[in-house]
Amino acid sequence: AEQLARIDFGFAMSVINTHNVGLRLATSASEALRRRYLPELLAGRMAACTALTEPEAGSDVARMLTVAARDGDGWRLHGEKTWIVNARRAGLAIVFAQCGAVSDAAGIGAFAVDLGAGGVRRHAIDAPFSQTSMGTGRITLDGVRVPADHLLLPPGEAFRTILREINGARAYVAAMCCGMLAEALERAAAHGAERHVFGKPLREHPAWAGELARAACALDAARALSARAVEAVEAAEAVEASAAAEDAQRIAAEAKIVAVETCQRELPALLHAMGAAGLAAEHPFARHLAAAQMAGFTDGATWLLRARVARLGLRGAAARDVTTNERKEG
Repeated sequence: AEQLARIDFGFAMSVINTHNVGLRLATSASEALRRRYLPELLAGRMAACTALTEPEAGSDVARMLTVAARDGDGWRLHGEKTWIVNARRAGLAIVFAQCGAVSDAAGIGAFAVDLGAGGVRRHAIDAPFSQTSMGTGRITLDGVRVPADHLLLPPGEAFRTILREINGARAYVAAMCCGMLAEALERAAAHGAERHVFGKPLREHPAWAGELARAACALDAARALSARAVEAVEAAEAVEASAAAEDAQRIAAEAKIVAVETCQRELPALLHAMGAAGLAAEHPFARHLAAAQMAGFTDGATWLLRARVARLGLRGAAARDVTTNERKEG
C-alpha cells in the first residue's frame, strides 16, 4: 500500500479495494461464485468495490437505509451507496444492506452484486478530492435481484466483520499516507541538491534543510506507529481475545490519526520547499495534497477516531491502575 501510494493514492485505493473483494470471495463465497469472478479479478480484467457508505450513513453504519427484502429463494436490493471507490468501473460489488429493521446493526448482511444486473445505475463523482484513478461514484439499486448464494455474510456476521476489518483498513490508509510523504520528501531533497540559491545548494541553507528534517522525523514516527498497527491487527486476527481486539482498534486509530495529520501538515511544507517547481505536472504534490484531505475521512473521520482512542485508551489506563493498586494491596 505504501509503495503504490507514493505515486498515486487513488490508484492504491483502487487496487486494494479490488483485492479486498477477491479475498472476501475466497473466504466466504460459494464455489460457483469463486469460479465466476476470482479469475477475472486476479487477472486484472475486472475491478471490484465494497459498497458500504450512504448519503446518510458514513461512520455510523447502523443508519444505512439500503434494504434487502426476501424475494422467493433470493433477495431484492433497494437503496443508494455513495463515495464508493471503483464504483465507475467495477464489475462486482459487495453491497451491505439491512435485512431486517432499519437502524439495527445486527440485521446488516453483505451481498455479492453483479453491477451489470438490471436495476443498477452508476454515477461518477467528479469533485476536486475525488481522484479519477480512484473511480469514485454513486451506485443506486432499484429492486436488484440477487440469488440466495450471493449472500456472503449473513445478518449478525456482517457487522462484526465490518468492525474487525476496519482496523486493517485504517492501518493501510496510515501506510499510504506515509508513502505519499516519503515520495514528497525524496522529491524535495533532490530539488535541494540541484537548486542553487545565493551561491550554494538549497540543502546547505540551514533554514531550508530544517524543514525537511522536521518532515523526516515526523515520517519516521508515523511509519513506526503504522507498523505497530499492522502487528496489532494481525495479532487480533490470530486470537479470540477481547483485549487484543481493543488494542487493534486503538492502535489502528492512532496510526491513522498520526499519519493523516502528519501528511496534512508536512506535505504543504515540502511543496513550499520546492517552490513553484513543485507545482509542475511531473511532481505528485497537487494530487498528494488532495489525497491527504480525503484520507482524513476515509475509513473513519479523524475526530471520530480521536473519540475512539480516548475511550479505549482511558479504559485501558483505568484497568492498569486497578491492577497496580490490587498488587500493592496484595
